Amino acid sequence: MTHRISRQRFRLPGFGLPLNYLPLNNKGANALFKNALNNREMLDGKTRLPLTSLREFTMLEFMNHITDNERWQETVFDEEAEATWKVEVEKMMGRRFTARMFDWCMAELRSKAEVFATTGAVVVYNGDIVKSDTAIPEELRQALIAAVAPLEKVPRRHKDWRPEADNQVLDLVHPSLFPLVFGKTRILNDSLVGLDDCIERCGEGIPVPVPPETDLIPARMPKYFAEPIYKKPYSQQYQWLPCDIDISGGPGTAKITSYINNLHPQYHKDLYDVIEQLISRTIPLWNMTLAPLKAPDLRFNRVPYKVCTYSPDPESWWQGRWPARHAGEDSFDYENRLARWFSAVRQVVQPDAGIFAPPSVPKDLESQYYSKDTGRLKRDKTVDIYRDYGDRGLQVIVKLANIELTPEKPEYRGGAWQVEGMLNITTSRLAFRQQSVIASDFRYEWDHHDWLEAVFGCQNRTAAVQDVGSINTREGRLLTWPNILQHQVQPFSLAEPTKPGHRKVVALFLVDPGIRIISTANVPCQQRDWWGDALRHGDSRLAQLPVELQDMITEEVDGFPVGLEEAKRVRVRLMQERKRYAAFHDQAFKHHEFSLGE
Repeated sequence: MTHRISRQRFRLPGFGLPLNYLPLNNKGANALFKNALNNREMLDGKTRLPLTSLREFTMLEFMNHITDNERWQETVFDEEAEATWKVEVEKMMGRRFTARMFDWCMAELRSKAEVFATTGAVVVYNGDIVKSDTAIPEELRQALIAAVAPLEKVPRRHKDWRPEADNQVLDLVHPSLFPLVFGKTRILNDSLVGLDDCIERCGEGIPVPVPPETDLIPARMPKYFAEPIYKKPYSQQYQWLPCDIDISGGPGTAKITSYINNLHPQYHKDLYDVIEQLISRTIPLWNMTLAPLKAPDLRFNRVPYKVCTYSPDPESWWQGRWPARHAGEDSFDYENRLARWFSAVRQVVQPDAGIFAPPSVPKDLESQYYSKDTGRLKRDKTVDIYRDYGDRGLQVIVKLANIELTPEKPEYRGGAWQVEGMLNITTSRLAFRQQSVIASDFRYEWDHHDWLEAVFGCQNRTAAVQDVGSINTREGRLLTWPNILQHQVQPFSLAEPTKPGHRKVVALFLVDPGIRIISTANVPCQQRDWWGDALRHGDSRLAQLPVELQDMITEEVDGFPVGLEEAKRVRVRLMQERKRYAAFHDQAFKHHEFSLGE
């Protein structure tokens, strides 16, 4: 079906609007969620989280471990289970896990259990990283397995092994194949395509123009900071194409209205239905993950630490207890030796957990966050995707991939740090890290830096980045996290070295719902094989010719639609570009350093 609507609907970043177009809200501020791909926001420190103590990370890891247990939401109210956990923690951690830390964790776990009762999900790390083992019911998981099977059961010569992945990563649906190519891909400028007509309208439209260089720098970004470390985050050549999702019917009604790139809408209707259900069940977790980006000052104060203190603190001792000055030792050498002695003797006092309290904001910000009348969070400090974006819908990029291990290749080395069901596989984990910032009101001696490593595990003059922790990506688990964090697939291997195994992943990339980008609703299908197949089975004259002649004619089409081999060459160039940018971005992510006074 062809949809004709307002011309405003066809003004999109890269087509009618600058590629770096930034929508503003009614207050004139950035209407998009913060993310670490926006170099301007990284530069301004808006993607950084408060510096997190090692003790708080330990507490978060403990709570993550507990919430991995079956029926944890009930067990946390069981006094016998609590006593058992306390003994186990004391044996493993000793004084590193204090009684107050344990008490806070139990109180927070009970609070999380109340949220879990209505959402089936739990926030496990700051950020917020959210996990759920119940969001995807077993019936839906089995339906997913059945719907994906036709993509897997193809002749080996037709399997799409990811370049540079040593024949271990099998792409079933990947957005880097047949992407938007600026200067070549055709876009409709007066109508949209749906699932029924995306193939028959193949070839319609006009080429998307190549964006000018000036569009490659984020809006409001000083050009000085665009190079060299803050590499331009926009591509002048390619863009992944999301599909459009209608959510106007409210919770549980997500409907895919434009084709998933590289997933045939007629031949894989069952998989489309399953993905719609996956999206519906992911939206509540997206709400939880995005909420802190709207209310960044609303947080737990688990382990408060505002002042560095020492015990023992030899600098406070009577000087008679200090090392004496050696005969003939000049004052400079003595001062240096004394400083080294101070450093060796003094011990940083570790902070301890407070009494559990729900997340709160500083007193001076309460009026910005809470309504005077109700005492509840103001609407602009909360996230409800159906409420906020139900009228405009969502855009989602879909990726399906398998990591296949064999006795000949029994280990997967893991992935690079970046901002984006199992069989016979050892536990696979996804690790995260954050940019961190020291609170402006923190107090310490001008030339004393030992607290930074002792309390936070960091060192002065190094990247202000902290490892957050990792999550078990067990079978059937749904995870969501924001793009202010980097993530990395950890290495894993075969549990039984003589038998093959696999790790299967469905990834749903949510385009910031505050902006609409060029999608498959604007771009009729580019796949030559889809187009040729439709011609052969339609009412055209081509369908009346012998199959051999049909194949010869469709293969001789020059330029557009795009053949598979050309699409693979484009994919290689796209992935090389993304790899270069990822390397620059990783450096930018680590560009800010801790800089304490000497």
